[in-house]
Amino acid sequence: MRTLTETAKKKRGMPSSFTILLILLAVVALVTVAVAGIAPGEVTAARLDDFFMAPVRGFADALPVCLFVMILGGFLGMMTETGALDNGIAVLVKKLKGNELMIIPVLMFIFSLGGTTYGMCEETVPFYALLAATMMAAGFDPLVGAATVLLGAGCGCLGSTVNPFAVGAAVDSLRGVGIEVNQSIIIGLGAVLWIVTTIISIFFVMQYAKKVKADKGSTILSMQELKDAEEAHGAAAAEVTKDVKLTGRQKGVLVAFAFTFVVMIVGFIPLADLNQGVANFFDAGAASHEEVVEVTGDDLVAAYDDANGTATVLDGDVTGESTSTVTDSLGWSAIVTGVPIGAWYFDEASTWFFIMAIVIGIIGGLSEKQIVNTFIAGAADMMSVVLIIALARGISVLMASTGLDVYVLDAAANALAGLSGIIFAPMSYLVYFGLSFLIPSTSGMATVSMPIMGPLAVKLGFSPEVMVMIFSAAIGAVNLFTPTSGAIMGGLALAKIEWTTWLKFAMKVIVVIALVSVVILTIACVMI
Repeated sequence: MRTLTETAKKKRGMPSSFTILLILLAVVALVTVAVAGIAPGEVTAARLDDFFMAPVRGFADALPVCLFVMILGGFLGMMTETGALDNGIAVLVKKLKGNELMIIPVLMFIFSLGGTTYGMCEETVPFYALLAATMMAAGFDPLVGAATVLLGAGCGCLGSTVNPFAVGAAVDSLRGVGIEVNQSIIIGLGAVLWIVTTIISIFFVMQYAKKVKADKGSTILSMQELKDAEEAHGAAAAEVTKDVKLTGRQKGVLVAFAFTFVVMIVGFIPLADLNQGVANFFDAGAASHEEVVEVTGDDLVAAYDDANGTATVLDGDVTGESTSTVTDSLGWSAIVTGVPIGAWYFDEASTWFFIMAIVIGIIGGLSEKQIVNTFIAGAADMMSVVLIIALARGISVLMASTGLDVYVLDAAANALAGLSGIIFAPMSYLVYFGLSFLIPSTSGMATVSMPIMGPLAVKLGFSPEVMVMIFSAAIGAVNLFTPTSGAIMGGLALAKIEWTTWLKFAMKVIVVIALVSVVILTIACVMI
């Protein structure tokens, strides 16, 4: 039987992710120069130094994510060193012998559930390498693993129901301009989009997986991609053919591995927004008090001038009081990170993975020297992923700093005025689809756009709830493939898949998902 590498298509000189991102950065910089000539007061032309500094500023802006990815690399390196991950995958695949295909719908539904509830996106990055190895071991290719993660979580985000980063931010922005919304309508419409698009994606991925399983030559990956994937993940696939048994230490490592990911996922879920009782459980034992301190005019001037580089003089005496909350004791789940589970972000997740990497090394019987060297080597392996994330974020930073994102949004909103519902919904979707390349962050897009698009919808007699879901569905579709998303580019890099290959693979299903979403949203816009 031929191997994937032997039957893979030859690489046709497609540009790398780095090249694509640099080209996009240059294009955005040139666009700002052109638009600044048309609207000098609204958009600032990017200078040469802005172009060169954008990746560095992107790195600074994405530092928490980048650090998380590096620590994740050390964590996964520790798992590999113990042999537990490779052997665990081999045992799993053997138990599923003949039913490997069922891994796909189960995992895609789980990822989509995370997407619709709490916007699981950057959090999926650790799973790309794991699923690439698992799917290769099961007889598929690494693209099946990447698709399981990206399309699963992506369709969940597209059909957000209670996702605080999409729906929550959008609703909050609408309230800021005096528009109240019916949450039940948002949840219902989001659920329809989530379920329908997830089913479409599962069918698509399973069809491709069946073809690759039956004929390795049907893979669309290049020879170089599969060579890279086999170097990175092939050890697990090779173990499947052997009579593998897990040692006691390896079983302990796998338990710790699963526990690590479960805690991370729960840590990112905004429990306080979903269930206050559960949030109180994780924050049990926390205590604090308010402390009032007298503030003089000199104190205020010093703080203001220090922050702004100014020299301020007050006309007269000024006094006041400053009230702050002082923590007396932490809740039990905040002892390790200082933040309770359910309120974590990347700093807390990085701390958790760092600690568990050491724990796994100890459970796996590694020496102190092995633990240190393995962690450093694993973190170093992630540098290419980190640089891709930084470069992708740099594009967004450049657009925000020049005002290009807001300018395009205002122009698009003006163009939509006076349209009927049948036309308004698809055109609004197209507006958000285009804007999402400029602002791939859902919370950022909601904050910038909803104060403009929400009142526009109400003024024209359309439901603001539908506008929220138009925003969610459009940015969700774009975030299935946009190269300005650090999560996508970083995840694909971990799976050893080029962005151009992913585009070739996923574009058909993304078009179908977009069209189906537009139909659902148009019907909703007319009926609600």
